[in-house]
Order: sequence, then structure tokens, then C-alpha cells
Amino acid sequence: MKRLSILMAILLFATAGVAQKDVDNEPTAALNFLVIRDDGGKPVRNASVILHPVNSRDQQERGGLELKTDLDGKTNSDGIPYGKLRIQVLASGFQTYGDDFTVDRAKMDFTIKLKRPQGQYSIYGNAAKDPNAQPKQAAPPPDKSSKPN
Repeated sequence: MKRLSILMAILLFATAGVAQKDVDNEPTAALNFLVIRDDGGKPVRNASVILHPVNSRDQQERGGLELKTDLDGKTNSDGIPYGKLRIQVLASGFQTYGDDFTVDRAKMDFTIKLKRPQGQYSIYGNAAKDPNAQPKQAAPPPDKSSKPN
């Protein structure tokens, strides 16, 4: 009976090792990121580069990875599985960047240009500044000859 238990334990560990090996044989990629300013091309330091896997229905899956850029605006990660990946970049003082990419090569380089926030447009405050805006028509003055009821 003791031999049977030992044999079962050995088989269990051997099976687990094979299953792990199958997972390890999945192709993975090394991704390199350079985050720069759109105006001037200077590096953006301490930007958050967030990686999320995306499934076949274009839905973001749980889990993910957050990287931070260094003083040169660079960061990288190895072991990213092939497939669809959603990349978001957040940095203080810049618009959030986001796009989906297909990881299909062993090494991929990404250069992401961040823009400064744009002013919001409002018909109440910015209409006069818009050269294409139609001039506002003033309300006609009240008729002084008619008397209120």
C-alpha cells in the first residue's frame, strides 16, 4: 500500500510538471516602450504603462501589468503572451493614451506620443472665439406700445 501511495505521488508530480511545461511553451514577447511628448519629443518620466490582455470578443480580461517609465521615458517587459493587448498610458499633465495591439513577434517596440490636454469647447463660453461660429441674434426689444395683462 505504501508503494502505491509513493507511485501515485510521483505520477501526480510528473503530470503537474508536464502541464506546467505546456504552459511554458506558449510563445511570449519582449515589449519595449518609449513614451515621449507629442510637442518636442522629450521623454515623459514616471508615466504609467498599463497592459491588459483582450479576449476574442474584444473584452478586456482581468489582470494586467503596470510599468513605470524611467528618466528617459523607457520601460519594458518580457514574457508577454502572444495575442491581443490593450495598452494605456497615463501621465500627469497629459491626455490618457489607449489602443489595442496584436502581440505576434518575439520583440516589439512601441513609441507613444502623449499630447497635452486640449481645451474643452462650450457653446456658452467659447462660441465667440470659434471663427466658424454663427453670430448670435439678440432677442427683439419688448414692444412698449403693448400693455401687460
